[in-house]
Amino acid sequence: MKGPNAVFLFPKNFLAGAVLAAASACALAEAPAVTVPPVPGAATVPAAPGAAPVNEAARAEDDTFLLLREAARQNDSARANALASRLPNYVLAPYVDYYRLKPRLREAGADEIRAVLQRHQGTAVADRLRNDWLLELGRMRDWTSFDRELGQAARSDDLQVRCYGLLARAARGTRVIDEARALLVNPPAYGEACAALMAQLAQTGQLGTEELLAQLRLAGEMGATGPARRIALLLGASDTRAAQAVDVPAVAMARGIGTTRAEREIYLVALGRMARTSLKLATVALDKNSDKLEPDERAIGWANVALAASIVLAPEASDYWRRAEGAPLTNFQREWKARIALRRGDWRQVAATIDAMPSPLRDESGWVYWLGRAYANGGRREDADALYRRIATQNNFYGQLAMEELGQLVTIPPSALPVTPDEIDQVAQLPALRQAMKFYALRLRAEGNREWNWATRSMSERQLLAAAEYARRHDLLDRMVETSLRTRTELDFNQRFPAPHNEILQPTARSLALDTAWVYGLIRQESRFITDARSGVGASGLMQVMPATGKWVAAKIGLTDFVHGMLTDLRTNITLGANYMNMVLENNGGSQVLATAAYNAGPARSRTWRGVLETPMEGAVFVETIPFSETRTYVRNVMSNATNYAALFEKRPQSLKARLGTITPRTGGAGLP
Repeated sequence: MKGPNAVFLFPKNFLAGAVLAAASACALAEAPAVTVPPVPGAATVPAAPGAAPVNEAARAEDDTFLLLREAARQNDSARANALASRLPNYVLAPYVDYYRLKPRLREAGADEIRAVLQRHQGTAVADRLRNDWLLELGRMRDWTSFDRELGQAARSDDLQVRCYGLLARAARGTRVIDEARALLVNPPAYGEACAALMAQLAQTGQLGTEELLAQLRLAGEMGATGPARRIALLLGASDTRAAQAVDVPAVAMARGIGTTRAEREIYLVALGRMARTSLKLATVALDKNSDKLEPDERAIGWANVALAASIVLAPEASDYWRRAEGAPLTNFQREWKARIALRRGDWRQVAATIDAMPSPLRDESGWVYWLGRAYANGGRREDADALYRRIATQNNFYGQLAMEELGQLVTIPPSALPVTPDEIDQVAQLPALRQAMKFYALRLRAEGNREWNWATRSMSERQLLAAAEYARRHDLLDRMVETSLRTRTELDFNQRFPAPHNEILQPTARSLALDTAWVYGLIRQESRFITDARSGVGASGLMQVMPATGKWVAAKIGLTDFVHGMLTDLRTNITLGANYMNMVLENNGGSQVLATAAYNAGPARSRTWRGVLETPMEGAVFVETIPFSETRTYVRNVMSNATNYAALFEKRPQSLKARLGTITPRTGGAGLP
């Protein structure tokens, strides 16, 4: 997992954006976020077929390349140039050119940059260089060059580049507000480009006061102090007060609600931030100042309070949402309003809330499924079945649940014809795949993944299966899974759901009476079978065991010689991880849902979420309303994985609903620390 499984010593860091950013650009949402620390030196994982044994000269070149990469990361242009000069014929020549140029990209001439782009045209590194240059051109407002280079980019998923692209068009008087609305949904990621776009749109009247106020609410909700400051200035309000509303809401609230619309919105932001710390103080303040606010402002205030109440599963949340009726809601607020209605079994409110969502959110598979459930509970069976059919072909948590609503269980589809040696050889010769293999040999997984994704981006389904098999043969099981997941008609679930190390895992699980499918489902989510994976907070190995957890479990099972370094030993990692799974399972009454949540977020949090239940709750509803988004996604994926593994292992249809079961209110003592 990306954070500690035993959070009784170290709280889980569930804001794993930085770790996710290091994962491959094309990774699916379910993929775990783990990294492998770079280790200078020679290759230690299998190299591409036909590669010569690593000799001392090659080792020296590898060491020099790693130093070059670090010099580029530190923007040390002189050192980067000197090191690059020592690598005239290095196997990763495009990256030698890139790392030589990157530290002085601002000073380099356009002709030099274009020469490098031309020399490596059609490669991942050229696309990366062009993206870097687009950011510089946007910063300099060189729109002529920017437009020319943007037109040659293979794709641009970079938010800053996309904001600069809209800014360039807006500067020429083009109306871009509709595209901007779709883009400006994540204030913490705005940066200079998106901030400049907002300023331009506000100056030209494309972005009006109401939309700026909505952006201010969004920045407050996400804790984005910088964007809140900038938006306040665009509204003619105090940026200092806006920053206080986000960071020290008590101070902002003590200054009063203000007199202008913008000042009152800042007060409401502070109210929402305060509610995250003290619901009582926030509700008292809102009631006290209610007569000083317009009706729509009061509704916004209650929506902010309702959100805070919802994400701690407070029993008052439903009443707060009722008082927020008519407020303009953010997507996050809409989702939690629907989740609270789900917890109450208010299917009419579930349907009304989902129906009111903007179409991109409403069309997500989760909300399609829950809308179907709401329609079915309201007697609209045909409409419900139509929604289920829309997502039943998706082999994920919601697709599997939709299948069961249609009367079908989870089965493994027929496998495609096995790929041939010739098909594997053909993909193995692709330059990008060979470069990916070199990066993996250097323990530079992020760069390897980038090259791998570049090589596979336009492959046919047969080529994807062949690339996945090539990855399997080189023990790159994470790449095998991610690559095979991209096929739609040519399916191989043995690639998508591998079961390695069975000689260790099977007897370990059997000795603990653990469901092997569940263990594999958890490992697939934790590490994607990267045996030396390391999370951003120190979890290690196949089962991503935290050092504190490992030490605690080792003591419990009598592993007296345990030291931290043993976490990367495959057998030790599986032993500790499986025993911990067994402990949290027993502590949670045999519920795989609760145990999976405890493994990810810690036993104390899992107990807290169960502890607010007053009556038994359907497992799927409980999972949907787990407060931490990371843990909610994690549990969904593990339970879906386990269902697929059970179908593979047992060779018979499986029920995800049965696996989820019913979550009952907690009784008894505190359990695990």
